[in-house]
Amino acid sequence: MGLAGAPRPRTASNRPRRQDFDRLRQGQTVQRDRSTRPGPRKRPGRYLPLVIGFDFFGLGIPAWLVLRTDGQPRALAGAAAAAVVWSGVRAARGRYTAQGTGRPSGALTATGDWLLLIGLMAVLWTAADGTIDPATAVVALLPGLLATATASGARRLPWSGRRRTVRRVLVVGEPAGVDRAVRLLASRADHGYLVVAVVPVGTTSLACEAPVPGRLAPAPADDDASTVLGAAFAHEADLALVVPGPQLAEERLRLLSWGLHDGGLDLSVLSHLSEIAESRVRPSSAAGLTLLHIVPPLRRGPQQALKAAVDRTGAALGLIALAPLLLTVAAAVRLTSAGPVFHRQIRQGQHNRPFTMWKFRSMVVDAEQHKAQLVASNENDGPMFKMRRDPRVTRIGRLLRRSSLDELPQLFNVLRGDMSLVGPRPPLPDEVSRYDEQELRRLAVRPGLTGLWQVSGRSDLSWQETVSLDLWYVDNWSVATDMGLMARTLRAVTDGRGAY
Repeated sequence: MGLAGAPRPRTASNRPRRQDFDRLRQGQTVQRDRSTRPGPRKRPGRYLPLVIGFDFFGLGIPAWLVLRTDGQPRALAGAAAAAVVWSGVRAARGRYTAQGTGRPSGALTATGDWLLLIGLMAVLWTAADGTIDPATAVVALLPGLLATATASGARRLPWSGRRRTVRRVLVVGEPAGVDRAVRLLASRADHGYLVVAVVPVGTTSLACEAPVPGRLAPAPADDDASTVLGAAFAHEADLALVVPGPQLAEERLRLLSWGLHDGGLDLSVLSHLSEIAESRVRPSSAAGLTLLHIVPPLRRGPQQALKAAVDRTGAALGLIALAPLLLTVAAAVRLTSAGPVFHRQIRQGQHNRPFTMWKFRSMVVDAEQHKAQLVASNENDGPMFKMRRDPRVTRIGRLLRRSSLDELPQLFNVLRGDMSLVGPRPPLPDEVSRYDEQELRRLAVRPGLTGLWQVSGRSDLSWQETVSLDLWYVDNWSVATDMGLMARTLRAVTDGRGAY
């Protein structure tokens, strides 16, 4: 059974069909001129010049400054050659293709490109000018790697706000799977997929409100491909997202993929795995099977050691650089309300180990004693307590919370190793006591001074959104991801959204 008006094979009369399924076919027809059917639309790379320019100048300018400072001969020519070769390496390895710009490469991929650059430049500089110091040359090229890796991590973050090329999606599958896919795609904006219609298998009604231009028979049928192609044409979809199931698996799915590709329609198959960053997925095949190898989350190794070093160094430098601001805030807290400057609170850290977290005091001294009276006014739908207009917050405290200045003393916690610069929000013990198994996974890494929760809306997010963000970070973090989050933190602090 297919979209009315779609081509049908000559053997259609021989296919067995249930009576209720046949009645479903008798709807209003949609007439189209088949000669004008659009194929998958090719969208120009709107961000391609920006990406290439970022790679070129992100490596060329720092390289020129390093070579010039070290007194190397022909510093400008050497840096320009390095920038050209860097852009050429990236282009040759497919980083500027439509897929590459839509799904940015990770830090490991950028490192591979950079090592290739080192080899090429070693040959080029040796042939052209043997006086350049090799150690200086490597140092000169290092900022380009850091810039590309950081930009890649920032573009890959969920809720990053980056504008994406939108693909018009036709969802195909059994009703339960179709409903789930449509619901999840509509619930978030961190992707470039717009569901325009669905083609369910069988006669079961759907919970989603997407258009249903056709249905597939419960059993494999000769017109499966023409049904999907006709529906895609009617709604100008350029991608079929297939949700596998008992009635749409193995041989039927294989035949459907042949028909869709022959008809010029792209195909994606939905995996039951979720919240896994693309950089952790390694496709492979064996004995005709398509395999997805999932790389374990980073828990140890060089990146973990680098994260710890960045945390301690960043916290120490931050405390030194912000010392005048810290003293000013401390004086303001002490002079505007009675009580100590700092508020110390027990929080649960990595592996559920308690630690004492430091903040500038933003509430009245006996705030904890009044909390029980305000539980009914909690505006958060989970175990976390939040109120927009909490009466316990002092006047200076409202300013500190909106600007996140009250969090700065947590740099001491980062220096001690209790916290990280980037990570999930550190929870209270009574919150953790109500966690389920999924929520406890948030404690697999050190809590952070900033993180996805802080840059994505903070207290304006629902509890499920908060948990989803933290779990994504726990399983998919990398040093490049942390750099991108720290860069976005400045905008989040300036915006102040969700801070109360």
